[in-house]
Amino acid sequence: METFSERVAAWVRAVPSGRVVTYGQLATLAGSPGAARQVSGVLRRETLRDAWFPWHRVVNAQGGISTYKVGEGELQAALLAREGVMVVDGALRLEVYLWRPAEDGPPPKPNR
Repeated sequence: METFSERVAAWVRAVPSGRVVTYGQLATLAGSPGAARQVSGVLRRETLRDAWFPWHRVVNAQGGISTYKVGEGELQAALLAREGVMVVDGALRLEVYLWRPAEDGPPPKPNR
């Protein structure tokens, strides 16, 4: 059985380039609604393990860049811009860039 961390990581890896998900959306997709804060810990750990992990595709519920004691999100905004996501004043338009797996594509397959 996959752990919460494994499920979150799988969902983040499934987010297509040019799309974003929110922390709360990931928690729900991973089967733990209300665990949005735990998602950030998973992102930190996965980024340390895998330099190519697409952590930058995760934003807060308002479409804002969420940084924890690290700058103002310049790196995340630059990575998103490379994928065609426009970040203005530290936020993006969720109605344009939010990934909706049910509409936009299938869920990830378990890593086995």
